[in-house]
Amino acid sequence: LIPSVAMALPWAFVLLPALFFLSSSVTNLFFSNSSSNGSGGRCSLCPQSPEVPYIVSTTYRTAYHFQPPRNWINDISGLMYYKGIYHNFYQYNPHCALWCWGDIAWGHSVSTDLVNWIQLEPVIEPDNPSDIDGCWTGSATILSGGQPVILYTGVSRDNCQVQNLLFPKNPSDPYLREWTKAGNNPVIQPVVPGLNRSCFRDPTTGWIGPDGLWRIAVGAQLYSYNAALLYKSEDFLSWTRVDHPLYSHNLSNMWECPDFFAVLPGNNSGLDMSVSIPRGAKHALKMSVGYFDKYLIGVYDLKRDAFVPDTIVDDCRLWLRIDYGDFYASKSFFDSKKGRRIIWGWSQEADCRSDDVAKGWAGIHTIPRTIWLDSDGKQLLQWPVDEIESLRTNEADVEIYFELTSINAAEPFDPSWLLDPEKHCCEAGASVHGGIGPFGLVILASNNMDEHTVVHFRVYKSQQKYMILMCSDLRRSSIRPSPYTPAYGGFFELDLAKERKISLRTLIDRSAVESFGGGGRVCITSRVYPAVLADVGRAHMYAFNNGSATVRVPQLSAWTMRNAHVNVENG
Repeated sequence: LIPSVAMALPWAFVLLPALFFLSSSVTNLFFSNSSSNGSGGRCSLCPQSPEVPYIVSTTYRTAYHFQPPRNWINDISGLMYYKGIYHNFYQYNPHCALWCWGDIAWGHSVSTDLVNWIQLEPVIEPDNPSDIDGCWTGSATILSGGQPVILYTGVSRDNCQVQNLLFPKNPSDPYLREWTKAGNNPVIQPVVPGLNRSCFRDPTTGWIGPDGLWRIAVGAQLYSYNAALLYKSEDFLSWTRVDHPLYSHNLSNMWECPDFFAVLPGNNSGLDMSVSIPRGAKHALKMSVGYFDKYLIGVYDLKRDAFVPDTIVDDCRLWLRIDYGDFYASKSFFDSKKGRRIIWGWSQEADCRSDDVAKGWAGIHTIPRTIWLDSDGKQLLQWPVDEIESLRTNEADVEIYFELTSINAAEPFDPSWLLDPEKHCCEAGASVHGGIGPFGLVILASNNMDEHTVVHFRVYKSQQKYMILMCSDLRRSSIRPSPYTPAYGGFFELDLAKERKISLRTLIDRSAVESFGGGGRVCITSRVYPAVLADVGRAHMYAFNNGSATVRVPQLSAWTMRNAHVNVENG
């Protein structure tokens, strides 16, 4: 904690007095007081590792994010808390660090705290006609009486996508190490008029419908629209399609990885979808579309057995996002241990395929986040699970508050910016002087600032409210030419007439940066590969203000973070 500090006029920098280090084998990362889905066959056909200079450095491998010891991971496929153990089932290629057709299995890791993980043997591998070309994403459900089951998408030789069922061999085993495929697989086939059978995947976790029967939704692309198709079952074995979808839209991109869950406005407790939902609850429908996870808030109409959004927004570019950065295929689950709903997603590498082969690994999962509905009932809020704070001692976890001394200098807001906030972050970057902002953090900066990542805010005045732009600008994050270095961004509303403080929490874990703005109203995950880390050089961090209005820093807390034990081999 530091005393209040004011930052005014262009590029005012503030000392952030803390010391981090990556590991015993890497140089210190410290605060400075300076004032300045792939394709291409099975993995036998994967390219051989070329000579890549420093991307193979262990400094890019995260210290407390979830990833296997080696090889490729992508979607989180099933999450559950069972007999005192957290389970993460995930898309995994056991053969190499690329996504290769026909090789995708389900990896499986367990934890008691969502931070430290033990990798077990894969639970599903492609070995049946209904999944011979891949065991793709699905979900885990705990049935009445505590029986866990898994539904997953299998891909047959002709790229026909079907839904398969899996049971634990020994339900008394809290680690659920062995599973058996149901004898009647596939339990759901793509027999829907107009359905593209190669775009029919990713069943949700089950919930109880208005008639007491189980429901699931499956993402689907039809001739003229995309939908979350609705199915019901009495026993989770035999499924019947409901004659209307849970929800549909005329999007051109397929809805992948749908998620459907109940939330109470202003209540950060989670709701269990396998029991009756209390009055006053709303529902969130999330889908992975294009490159982002988007969602709608509405109600589950029990009479119509359908999701009805509170606001109909035809242009999906205006839909809210779970995360505005490198984040996809998220999955949530009800944590019965602590009565909360937890969500996390996949963050893919932003370097090139040959770099991934050279490293021998690709993909991470973000920090698990508690997710709940804001008190106004309009948007979801997210925050890293409390358990991650147990690691505070090695990498960087920074919480900072920016206090606005005046809001008179706010520039006018243009609603068209909502259609492409990334573009606006590029046009209104940290070096562009403004009224209120830009202000924020410069992180992972080299001595001469040739490399740096900027997480910053700008404040705009709309007709009746204030809109805050949050950006994570990676355009100068690395001097290497191969990484993808965009400027991510998103907007959120804030009642600055009542509250003048804007919070920012940023977790820095080598190549992963997760930032939470405005108490979790906008979340941005970024992947960065600065040479300053691999070269064992010093990386700096600054707070700054490049706006005309004074911004105070009344509170700053910074911790280093220990390495978590994440799927460590040989114990």
